[in-house]
Amino acid sequence: MANVTLKDVKKIYDGDVLAVEKADFQIPDESFTVLVGPSGCGKSTILRMIAGLEEITEGNIYIDDERINDIPPKDRDIAMVFQNYALYPHMTVFKNMAFGLKLRKYEKKEIDERVNEAANILSISHLLNRKPKHLSGGERQRVAVGRAIVRQPKVFLFDEPLSNLDAKLRVQMRMEISRLHDRLKATIIYVTHDQVEAMTMGDQIVVLNEGKIQQISEPGTLYHKPANQFVGGFIGTPPMNFIDAQIEKNNGTPTLKFEDFSFELNPELQSVLSELSGDFVTLGIRPEDIHVGDSGTNQVLTHVDLVEPLGNHALLYLRTERTNFVTQSNLDDLPQHNTPLTISFDIDKAHLFHPDTGESLTAI
Repeated sequence: MANVTLKDVKKIYDGDVLAVEKADFQIPDESFTVLVGPSGCGKSTILRMIAGLEEITEGNIYIDDERINDIPPKDRDIAMVFQNYALYPHMTVFKNMAFGLKLRKYEKKEIDERVNEAANILSISHLLNRKPKHLSGGERQRVAVGRAIVRQPKVFLFDEPLSNLDAKLRVQMRMEISRLHDRLKATIIYVTHDQVEAMTMGDQIVVLNEGKIQQISEPGTLYHKPANQFVGGFIGTPPMNFIDAQIEKNNGTPTLKFEDFSFELNPELQSVLSELSGDFVTLGIRPEDIHVGDSGTNQVLTHVDLVEPLGNHALLYLRTERTNFVTQSNLDDLPQHNTPLTISFDIDKAHLFHPDTGESLTAI
């Protein structure tokens, strides 16, 4: 396999549309790297530039130590799995998987061995004589993956391969692709807009927004130490709550206040606020760090807007006079719509973000 390096890669489309701005990062050998972000953030453009399907406006891309900017796609030793499977409808599964090898003039014996080995790995040996129209969506996706496997490339590229599948099948295919990575020890670059996919599959995640890299890290760090407010809000389901809070000082000790509620802070957060020049900050807190009941500290009186039961827990959508947020509850006796509810914030797990730049003040 191989590592992939992007050095100050930029992509500008006609009309001065900036799709990717100075992407600069490395994809280690045998890693499972996920590019994640909302639609239009530039993740598929980066993948297509690595594949050679998009020209690079500026910068360089390397596979191992070889600069590949001017190398044709067919010579980059890369295999790509597309969102729409891109199978040939008139060919059987076997012929679809063998087609690329035939173009490269492989011997029939080796083609047979590679196709059968890939089919066994993906549990589709019984489908080799069928045509794509007789396959389910999950089976077609396995064939598309199998076609990539038989190539035995240096790098596998996946462009939102599960977005056309139903929810249950997506979960199953996530596990299968992760197992495939472990078995092949492959270098995989995987694009998705689904942060759950990213968090469950990737060992390195690149978060993008509006063509810019927001943070590169492993899943746990992204969740617990987001670099900025965008990452904090994008990673996690339900997303992090954000509250505009005012900084007040009581005998030189900073506290946070929003509306009529004040929060007592630990020394670490006090230190962060002491170094901040402004009077306001954005408080970020995840739903699981807001607790229902009046037994804790840093209490807030809210009203219930909506209750969403989800089996083993429920999501509570709450509001104060000017703020909306969501929390989780394991209560059997759930509150009713528009009833008052006291909650408490686990402020030790809170995040602070700069009110203007959105950069984290607590991700150290």
